[in-house]
Amino acid sequence: MDTEAIATVAIGDVALIVVASRLLGALARSCGQPVVIGQIAAGIALGPTLLGRLPGDPTDRLFPAEVLPFLTVLSQIAIVIFMFVVGYEMDARQLRQGGRAAATVALCAFLVPAGIGAGTAGMFPGVFDEVRPEGVDGRSFWLFMAVALSVTALPVLAAIVRERGLAGGVPGTVATTAAGLMDVVAWLVLAAALAGTGHAARRPWQTSLALLAVFVALLFLVVRPLLARWLRRSGVLRAHQLTLALGLALGSAWVTAEIGLHAVFGGLLAGIVMPRGDGVPDADVLRPMEESAGLLLPLFFVTTGLSFDVGTLDGHGGVLLVLVLTVAALGKLLPGYGAARVAGLDRHDAALVAALVNTRGLTELIVLNVALDAGIIGRELFTVLVLMALVTTFMTGPLISLVNRQGRLARRLRITPVEVPRATEDISRSEAAENS
Repeated sequence: MDTEAIATVAIGDVALIVVASRLLGALARSCGQPVVIGQIAAGIALGPTLLGRLPGDPTDRLFPAEVLPFLTVLSQIAIVIFMFVVGYEMDARQLRQGGRAAATVALCAFLVPAGIGAGTAGMFPGVFDEVRPEGVDGRSFWLFMAVALSVTALPVLAAIVRERGLAGGVPGTVATTAAGLMDVVAWLVLAAALAGTGHAARRPWQTSLALLAVFVALLFLVVRPLLARWLRRSGVLRAHQLTLALGLALGSAWVTAEIGLHAVFGGLLAGIVMPRGDGVPDADVLRPMEESAGLLLPLFFVTTGLSFDVGTLDGHGGVLLVLVLTVAALGKLLPGYGAARVAGLDRHDAALVAALVNTRGLTELIVLNVALDAGIIGRELFTVLVLMALVTTFMTGPLISLVNRQGRLARRLRITPVEVPRATEDISRSEAAENS
């Protein structure tokens, strides 16, 4: 296939992906699910799980091997821009809003599933050894399993909080803040897991982490102050903030990829480092970056779907899925609820917080793709963990509805102990008056 033919097929693929993702995203929203669920479903539907099983293998015809590298490059750019937006929207003041409750929930809802995830891999070596690629050291695999089962998808959670009218309330604030804290820790642990693997295998993992520490120091101690000074003094530079932001995101992604971790870390660091006016992200930068990421993200879901095939799961894969799904859900819901109760939230609000922090969504998919590219996991475990991410994210909406329904029922039936005898006494008096 020559260059012109590849370009033609790639353009058609992008059109198909964008339209299918938009339609299924709208369908998901109409069903009370976040849009990302529909977009992920579109990626899976276009892959070997569904479309590839039709006669003639339409997936192979639509996405030939020669075109996949170009779609992969576009999807990686989308993820870098998306991670820039995530970092740019992070605000230290916002992370403090939830106070002690958010910190308690974040601590328990991260450490418990992380510990169980790493411990499960150690307690059931026969189950995980079959899906663990050869040559992967235990340190990287255990750390990755800890991250995979403890991730909470902050962007998807924030969207659910807005759509469900929980923004500004106690459960929404605590869950969102806790998710932000957990995301920071998760990316740090994932960086430690990736060090010495994939592209970084040519150097010791200690060296990779040391290089990352030097780069982070340069970003915060040199790049950020210079950018802030230039943006305050130079009207010309301020007029080109979007170009500066895009260049910073892609340049930082290139550095972290060269270090051997992954380009997504560079995008996240660039977003955190990008100066904000009065601590608030500039809408002229944030909006176009969000829109660009939103347009290209469906490509990421499709490249994920092409690596995902439910039909490849055998009996062993089914057992692994049940184990992983049980650990992932209970490891988030129970500690999240318990921590919220300890922090002083009532049962209703604590249950909402637990349901929200169980959301994994897009962040989990990014983590899984990073690990797959680095060779930490194989395709069978990748498929199992993608299913886990889908199920736990899909659970969020119904769980919130169930908690709210039970809360309304409890409020209707709630009668204080003092009210019952008074009501009985009034009835007795009225009956006595009637008899007399």
